[in-house]
Amino acid sequence: MTEITIYSKPNCVQCNATYQALDRKQIPYQVIDLTEDIQALEMIRELGYQQVPVVVAGEQHWSGFRPDMINLLAA
Repeated sequence: MTEITIYSKPNCVQCNATYQALDRKQIPYQVIDLTEDIQALEMIRELGYQQVPVVVAGEQHWSGFRPDMINLLAA
C-alpha cells in the first residue's frame, strides 16, 4: 500500500474530516503538523498549496477534504 502523509495544523475541520474518512476505510497514514515542522511547511508551499490538509499518497497529492480521492486510495 502507498504511504500516506497528511500535512495539517491544529483545529482544522477539513483535516479532521480527512482523518475520519481514512480511519473509516482503515487506511493508515501519518500526520505532520505544519506549525511544528518548518521544512515540511516549505515543501508544501513549493508544491503550490496554501490550505490544509495536504495529502501526499505516493506520486499523488491534493489539498482539502477530498472523499473522491480517499475512495480511490481504498480501491
